[in-house]
Amino acid sequence: MSGAPVRVRFAPAPTGMLHVGGARTALFNFLFARQRGGAFVLRCEDTDAGRSSREAEAQMESELRWLGLDWDEGADIGGPFRPYRQSERREHYGWAAAKLIEIDAAYPCYCTAEELEAQRVAAEARGLAPRYSGKCRTLSKAQQDELAAQGRKPALRFSMPQRDIYVEDLIRGSVHFPAGAIGDFVVVKSDGVPAYNFAAVIDDSSMEITHVIRGDEHLPNTPRQVALYEALELPLPLFAHVSMILAPDHQKLSKRHGATAVSEYRELGYLGPALINYLALLGWSPGDDRELFTLAQLIESFSLERVSKSPAVFDLAKLKWFNAHYLRALPEPQRRALFADWLRRSPQFAGSAELQDETWLALLTSAISDHVEVLGDVPREAAGLLAGAPAAAGMWDARALGVLRQGKTPQLLHELLAVAHSCGDDRRAFAAATSKEALAALGARTGVKGRELYRPLRIAVTGQEHGIELPLLLPLLGPRRVAQRLGLALQQFKTGQERFAPG
Repeated sequence: MSGAPVRVRFAPAPTGMLHVGGARTALFNFLFARQRGGAFVLRCEDTDAGRSSREAEAQMESELRWLGLDWDEGADIGGPFRPYRQSERREHYGWAAAKLIEIDAAYPCYCTAEELEAQRVAAEARGLAPRYSGKCRTLSKAQQDELAAQGRKPALRFSMPQRDIYVEDLIRGSVHFPAGAIGDFVVVKSDGVPAYNFAAVIDDSSMEITHVIRGDEHLPNTPRQVALYEALELPLPLFAHVSMILAPDHQKLSKRHGATAVSEYRELGYLGPALINYLALLGWSPGDDRELFTLAQLIESFSLERVSKSPAVFDLAKLKWFNAHYLRALPEPQRRALFADWLRRSPQFAGSAELQDETWLALLTSAISDHVEVLGDVPREAAGLLAGAPAAAGMWDARALGVLRQGKTPQLLHELLAVAHSCGDDRRAFAAATSKEALAALGARTGVKGRELYRPLRIAVTGQEHGIELPLLLPLLGPRRVAQRLGLALQQFKTGQERFAPG
């Protein structure tokens, strides 16, 4: 198929959420197709009727589009090889099953689940890999009729050729599967549903797929599929098996390591382009030290030759770094809109008038952007900005109270309190009155500057020693809230004076 137009496919089973490993497989297929001017097909492998759902299918489509990936053919948009759901392609499998029977490459298997389990246990007891014994391959017609009369419904099992099979993999090179390593396998189940390996071969062939790019967990399936292609005299596609994505402990990435589904990262506040950029670098290298790519740049740079055979390790800290970069690179109005959206999602900020104030939102965006890695951080970073005066107990620890009681702090707090009262509810006037220059002038009037100026003011209004720069923080809080908190701080000072006054 080397001379045919490139056609690749991503074929998930709609039985759950789209995993980051599946998303990366979809991405590599997408990049390969777009770079080669070929077609990217989205096929739905929904033969497991009990676990598959249209809701899961729609969710996967939504997540792929959120990542910026589109497709040329699929169940939702159609295409020349429709239908694209396996559950709607039964007639495509019927002719192939009939041909296998006709050429004596498949036979009915009447073994029950209990008999197959007994064979598996017996093989393991002898230290052998489980494989079908071939028990039904030599049944006579009379024996088959007798088993059918007992009410047994046969599966259709493929006669695996007893010879070496070599798979020329575009990533792994030549992979050898020795004769006898694989037993006869089911191609059509007893209920008439095609098995995975059989359906995949028929669909890939009828959809003229030229390159099968998938996760390396499918590598053991490949010799079975190669044998089916050859038996049915169908042209072989080229195979490329991508390594697994591992957790930091080098175990299979799972829920115990945190989020694993694309939807979970979306809900945590990651950006689709950031996740795509990061996933592209899990198992692929551009050949230089570049890390930041737009999707267009990935299409231009991608090649299967630079996909690694070794497993990639998922590093959440690195992903957060990517996401923070993408967030800060957004135009300010877009970033501001995203921050506002995430604040509105939080019950803590529901109904806050400030969320309708573009000036306040612009101040907030400027103040917290350097502290936000994912959009889910926005409510946390904004916490306290829209609250009223917090309870006196617990706002200041012993160390903070010590700072409030030092030197000229009371005079400084009284000065700022007067400024806050003079501004009433005018946030713009308060922003001008608490600018960097205005705060420096306030410090000059009280004889303090630098750390001696900023540290007690910050502690007085937040209880913390670090955070948003004061010239941004104070107008964000607004004059009314600042006055409330300064009043509480001064009350703490008075309480401390009484408590610690010499008796």
